[in-house]
This record gives sequence, C-alpha cells and structure tokens, in this order.
Amino acid sequence: MMSQLNYHHLRYFHEVATEGHLGRASERLNVSQSALSIQIKQLEERIGHALFDRVGRRLVLTEAGRIALDHADRIFSAGDDLLAVLEQSGTVRPPLRVGALSTLSRNFQLSFLRPLLASADCGVVLKSGGMGTLLGELETLALDVVLTTEAPATQSGTRFAAQKITEQPVGLHGHPDRMRHDSLADLLRNEPLILPTESVIRTGFENLLLKLAVTPRIAAEVDDMAMVRLLAREGAGLAVAPSVVLADEIAAGTVATAPYDLGIAEPFYAVTLPRKFPHPALRELIAA
Repeated sequence: MMSQLNYHHLRYFHEVATEGHLGRASERLNVSQSALSIQIKQLEERIGHALFDRVGRRLVLTEAGRIALDHADRIFSAGDDLLAVLEQSGTVRPPLRVGALSTLSRNFQLSFLRPLLASADCGVVLKSGGMGTLLGELETLALDVVLTTEAPATQSGTRFAAQKITEQPVGLHGHPDRMRHDSLADLLRNEPLILPTESVIRTGFENLLLKLAVTPRIAAEVDDMAMVRLLAREGAGLAVAPSVVLADEIAAGTVATAPYDLGIAEPFYAVTLPRKFPHPALRELIAA
C-alpha cells in the first residue's frame, strides 16, 4: 500500500508552481533553494511522476504537474473554507444544505428559500426524501435543516429542535364552477374531493366530516402536494390543501377557494440539530 501524501511537500510544490521560479518561491517560503528542490524531488518520487520541466531558467508544469496543481488548489481552498466556517468569517459562505419532506408544497419551499436565492454569497443544496432518511442526514451533519409539516418524535440520544415557521389555513380549492353551493355541507356532499393521505390535514378534515355528518365522494387520495395541485388544476375535484399549494392558480383565477372556514391549519417546521457552528444563513432564513 502506498504511504500517505506529505501535504508539507504539496504546499511547497504549490508555491513553486504558482511562482514558476524556484528562487522566488524559496524567498516567499523562507527556505533555501536546495532544501526546496529536495522537497519537490521527494514529492515527485512519492507520486511517481515529474512535476516540472526546465525550460531555460523557468519551471514549466508537466501534465502530471498541472493535475497536481489543480488538486492542490482545491485542497488548500477547502482548508481556507474550513477555517472560515469554524471562525464564522469569510465573505463567501458554503451552500445551505436543505432537506424537504417529499410531500411538502414546492411553493412553500420556494417561499422559505427566496431570501437565500436572492443572495449572491450563498447557494443552496436541496434534497427531498422521507422523514427518517432526512433526520438521519441531519443527525450526521449532512444537512443543515429539514423542512416538514410535523415536528419529529423524540428519539433516543437525539435532540432535534423543531421551530414552527408558519401555519397555513386549509381550504377547499377547485374550478370556480364547483363552488356554486349554498353551504359547506352541501359542497362536500356533491363535489368530488382530492384528499391528502395520513397527515394533520387528513385528521382535521375527517373530524370535520364527522361533525357535519357528511359522507364525501373521494376522487383521489394523494400524498404529494404537487399532484394535489395538478389534479385540482385539471378539474378532477376540490383539493383540501393550504392555499400556498395552489397560489399561482388562485392568482390566475383558474382555481377558486370556497368561502368556508374549515377550522384546519397545517404547520410548517424547520427542524435543526443544536450545533456549535450552525450555518450563518439559517438564522436569517428562519427569522425572515
């Protein structure tokens, strides 16, 4: 097995490659040219390739040298980023890694991330998935925050913090022609419904049906809010959902909201893990 790379040698190589001249690099590093030459030679022996060709008094990178310089740039840049993160300094911040429940409204995600997307100094990495997978990645620090509609259950040895970002009232949304009924009960009896599967919304809506003594006609049961939006837009029935899910269609007038208060609200949470070095953009997003 090959021995590990000597990063001290790599630092010397990086300086020589950047300067293109052994003498100037030795002055910057405050070492003799002979000592610097020995360090470069040892690195070449370690990787098994010549890093420089001599052209007159200049040192020109070989193909292996160009590859090594590219990797050295990234290695030392990553080191600078590490220090900036731990010192909470630097002008360019690493991307915020966001996990979102796969059933979560895309419009809500966009609304939450909009301040960050408008920023030039920080990007975003967005991953969707199931709650268990996302919380596992949050626990291993592969994610900075998880967006969900339910606060996670307390797990042994894990202290998740769930902060409610907002709460959206749930309504009935569909084609305007479907809204011509005299009461909420009449509407629910006569129009097909698009319902979410097991969720806070579904539980609240079933309680409402019991209260009104209504047996509805269910057109579709869907666990993905993007599909709820599509079905409502296509006229398949009335969607039981927060208005944020169909915000574009409501604004355009292609979908209307029934004028009845269902008494149901869906919460949205930002779930984090207490960290000594949280991402600096996260606090700003939650506050916004």
